[in-house]
Amino acid sequence: MLNEERQRAILDLLRRDGRVLVVDLARQFHTSQVTVRKDLDILHVTGRIHRTHGGALPARDGALEDPTLREKEKLHRKEKLRIASAAARMVSEGQVVVLDSGTTTTAIARALRSFQNLTIITNAANIVAELSGSVLEVILTGGSLRKNSFSLVGPLAEETLHKLHADILFLGVDGFDVQYGLSTPNLLEAKVNRAMIEISKVTVAVCDSSKFGKRSLSLIASTSSLQHVITDAGIPKADLNALKKSGVQVTVA
Repeated sequence: MLNEERQRAILDLLRRDGRVLVVDLARQFHTSQVTVRKDLDILHVTGRIHRTHGGALPARDGALEDPTLREKEKLHRKEKLRIASAAARMVSEGQVVVLDSGTTTTAIARALRSFQNLTIITNAANIVAELSGSVLEVILTGGSLRKNSFSLVGPLAEETLHKLHADILFLGVDGFDVQYGLSTPNLLEAKVNRAMIEISKVTVAVCDSSKFGKRSLSLIASTSSLQHVITDAGIPKADLNALKKSGVQVTVA
């Protein structure tokens, strides 16, 4: 296989799987890890991928990138399911749980359907639909609908949240730069997320590893506002170490 052919194949795998690892690529292409690293370095320099420790992620999105919920559902499905299972294990009967909008939190909502005594607070219309047939108590914040994410934002959503109290928040994000913090492309969504953090005893960021190293337009909160992060094994080693050093507990699902 020529270098250019191998690099095109790497891009195809990255589009399909959302991330690639050096060790897996070397095995698949029957070549050395040194050769694969050179391929990844070339693709990184030309802006076609984002190089990480041990592999690569898709090229960094712009700060205004705001894909629809349906587009997000196609990405990193296995990772999101594992993250959702780990999140559900953190929940106990009788608790009040906040779920913000997003595909990872939607997966968590599905994982919580087996509980008998939970109150779910959410600003996501699709999550309400997911839980409509369950025995769980569900509170929808109200607000103005964002059609991309099926989330409710604005003063009404914030006012509702500030009248409530929760045990745990599962917060999905579009960008997670450990030094900068958690971010989202929508200013109103960021304000609602901050209100969720303010009313919750424990805040847990739930995101697949592709979100690390990215910054979206609007800062939600600093990393210090978190108590816990649930992610997958693709998290860059430097980010994992930085989170642990800052006192944030990390679960790799």
